[in-house]
Amino acid sequence: MNNLLLKSDNIIGLNYLLNEKDLKGKIDLVYIDPPFATGGNFTITDGRASTISNSRNGDIAYSDKLLGNDFLNFIKQRLILLKELMSEEGSIYLHIDYKIGHYVKVLMDEVFGFENFRNDITRVKCNPKNFNRLGYGNVKDLILFYTKTNNPIWNEPREKYTEKDLEKLFSKKDKQGRRYTTVPIHAPGETENGKSNQPFKGISPPKGRHWRTNVETLEQWDKDGLIEWSSNGNPRKIIFADEREGKRVQDIWEYKDPQYPTYPTEKNPNILDLIIRTSSNKNSIVLDCFCGSGTTLKSAHYNSRKWIGIDQSDHAIKATKEKLEKIEGDLFIEKPAYDFKELKENTVANKEVYS
Repeated sequence: MNNLLLKSDNIIGLNYLLNEKDLKGKIDLVYIDPPFATGGNFTITDGRASTISNSRNGDIAYSDKLLGNDFLNFIKQRLILLKELMSEEGSIYLHIDYKIGHYVKVLMDEVFGFENFRNDITRVKCNPKNFNRLGYGNVKDLILFYTKTNNPIWNEPREKYTEKDLEKLFSKKDKQGRRYTTVPIHAPGETENGKSNQPFKGISPPKGRHWRTNVETLEQWDKDGLIEWSSNGNPRKIIFADEREGKRVQDIWEYKDPQYPTYPTEKNPNILDLIIRTSSNKNSIVLDCFCGSGTTLKSAHYNSRKWIGIDQSDHAIKATKEKLEKIEGDLFIEKPAYDFKELKENTVANKEVYS
């Protein structure tokens, strides 16, 4: 499949992908950053994108006037089509704000199933604000992460330990100065006849627990100096900091938005890099049907994924094309080849979706 950029209402575009491109069940990753039901318009003035303040004389990049049930129905129609397009290993990340996000979560529970909800990720988007208001300052929005099934693509993300992490998590040092910590060699749950319940050095697992591995492995660990014995004879496994890949990524991400965006509400590309590397594989198809300035598409290209972008805004399509054009020579990555198509109302038989 060639990369594809569609200028279209995304209902028309998604139906085109289902009916004309036959992509049902073939999309491994969806990221969308839809309107947030703010009730306003987002503008571009003298080539500069607005973030919070919008000029009345600016060109409208996109309108965010749908509110309440109208907005939720707008989102639901698109989620239903997106689910059809997603593969059985597919994931969807929906970026939204704190005012409407909890309603959207209930909607996503309905479409994708509560059992396929994975995370409500808090994204720190800006520095602390000092506006006078009744309420605490808002520095975050949220990303709702769902999978289509319980067997999605998942490439465990890791991040490097900071010096503070190392001091806290690996507080001990051996004779060579290597940082380490220790963990129990037993785990919850009893086994009656298994090898993980046999005595190790004359010690049985605590009541209600079993050894994490068989006794032969424990013996080898002890021989290799990887068991630390406490003063009262309690064995624990040694874990060296320099043998760990890093710490697990948690559900609070600090990725602040660009200070001078080329398009309103443009997102930090590091968010997309993390999502794409984690929830898709090389040559997976990544879809963003609110593609804005094309940040998702650029990140997909950098990470060797195929991509599809949809947006109906002239400004969005222009910004996306410019962003893709600038890739050539950047990090020795070739400029992406892609097909561009503008879809009209009668381009594809529009599939009606009802709430």
